[in-house]
Formats: sequence, structure tokens, C-alpha cells
Amino acid sequence: MPTSSRPAGKSKPGACLTFLTAVIALLALGVFLAYHFSRTSPEGAGCTVTADGDVLKLTPEQASNAATIAAVATSRGLPERAVTIALATSLQESRLENLDHGDRDSLGLFQQRPSQGWGTSQQILDPVYSSNSFFDSLVKIDGYTRLPLTVAAQKVQKSGYPQAYAKHEADATLLSGALTGQDAGALSCTTGADTPYSAGGRLGSTAKVTARLTREFGTRVRPREDAASPRTVAVPAAPSGGSAEGAGTRRGWEVAQWAVAHAHDLKVEEVAFGDMRWQAARSGKGWQKQKQSAHASGARPSPDDVRITVAR
Repeated sequence: MPTSSRPAGKSKPGACLTFLTAVIALLALGVFLAYHFSRTSPEGAGCTVTADGDVLKLTPEQASNAATIAAVATSRGLPERAVTIALATSLQESRLENLDHGDRDSLGLFQQRPSQGWGTSQQILDPVYSSNSFFDSLVKIDGYTRLPLTVAAQKVQKSGYPQAYAKHEADATLLSGALTGQDAGALSCTTGADTPYSAGGRLGSTAKVTARLTREFGTRVRPREDAASPRTVAVPAAPSGGSAEGAGTRRGWEVAQWAVAHAHDLKVEEVAFGDMRWQAARSGKGWQKQKQSAHASGARPSPDDVRITVAR
């Protein structure tokens, strides 16, 4: 019977290397999962856009970043097409995540590079700054709204994979329709818990909501704190300086959906506009019809206001 010349108890050649490789792979997977799940919200939290039978699922982070991009476009008076181009670009470059890493020195929502003149690392990792930088370049392209999306995006990004943006156009179009108020109530988010914010002292702040609204929408919105309801920020739906017919309703939904998209990070408890209401405690039900009720003071909230109420 043939016998092995290998001493008893010794591993086969290469077995240790295989074992070490497997351990390293498992460690790498663990690091990836830890990084990924550290960026997400509580179990069950997420956002959904539904319009004309199409559905898009997003994480709260993705929805929040997308809402910021759309708000910055609004602050500049840009058309919905600009929002669609920007969202498709960010979906390709970062999956709408504000990444602190990338190819070479690429960073942020659009993977902009400090070495290419897009700004400092700190600036690029600010979603408002990076969105403005993207739009600064986009609006310089003659006739960008009439160009194929992939052409317009490539003229800004100068990517090595210029055709990649096209595969995100349908999702970006669906998302921009919701975030610009074109598709009323199309975006809703679930918080993952019945009482998501109040536990552990995680309270909301009307000052933070007002500051974010003002920074992202600029002078296009006029938020004010509601004296009759101290946890509520009211935003008139009609754009400042007058508006075309229907613009107030669209602007109202734009702000309302922005608030829901930012509900997790701003600790928003309720968003109401017109006869519709979203509540964190019942977030699984999405937008629901509400009855107009009076404050304790007897005054009724204006149906033309978007009302954003933070957690107690």
C-alpha cells in the first residue's frame, strides 16, 4: 500500500495559505458589513417612491441626500430636468451616499475630486456644497435640458464610463417627480419603530428644521415657527413673489416630501399638507387623509401651509 512521505500531523502544502485567505476574506466582509450597517437606520426603516405603477426603494440616507439635491436645484430656480440629471449622476457615482472615499481622491455624492478643482475634502463632503458645484457646471452646458441625460452628465463628470448614467434615468425621473412635487405624495418613509425618536432623549428641534430648510431651499421658502404649536415649523406653500396656478400645491408637496425624506435625521414626528398627513408613529401607513383640527387657541392651521412637527 502506498504510504505518504509527509510527516503525520502536518498540513498539506498550501492549506495554511488557504485558511489564512479565508480568514482575511471573512474579516474584510465583516469590515464592509460594519461600515454598511453603521450608515443605515433602525431595522425596517426605509423610503419608497410610488408613481404610475413604478416603485423605487431607498434607504433613509439615500432619500435624505436626494431631497437635498432637489432642494438645492429649487433654490437656484432650476427645472425638474436638472434634478433628474443630478440624481442619475449621484445614483451612478455613489448610490446617493455621501461617501468619504472613492477612486483616487474622489469624494461625496458626486465623487468630486479636490485635485480636479471641485473644492476641499470638507467642502465636497457637504451635500449642499457638492450639489451646488454640480449645478454650477451643469448650467454652463448650452441646452443641457435637451441633451440625452448621459451626455449632459458626462459633460459635467468626464467619467471613464460615460454610458453608465443612462441606466439610472428611469429611477432618477421617478424620484425627481416626487421630490419636485410633480407627483403628490409619491414619497413616503417608514421609521422602523412606533416611537422612533423620543427614546433616549433624541428630541427634534424646530431651529434645526428651519436652518436646514433655509440653507437648502434658500429664499424660495419662508419657514416660521408656529406660536400656537411650539414644536411645529409652518412653511407657506406658495412660492415667494407670487406663483403660477398650481405652483403653490407643487411647492407644498416639494417641501412636505423633503421633510419626510429628512424625518430620520431631523427627528420629524409629523408632516401635514392640505388634507394629507404623514406620521412617524404610523409611518407604515404612508400618507393618510386628515381632518383639519383647531389649535387649543381656537385658531385653525392654514391648509396652504406645510406643517413640520418635531418629536417631543
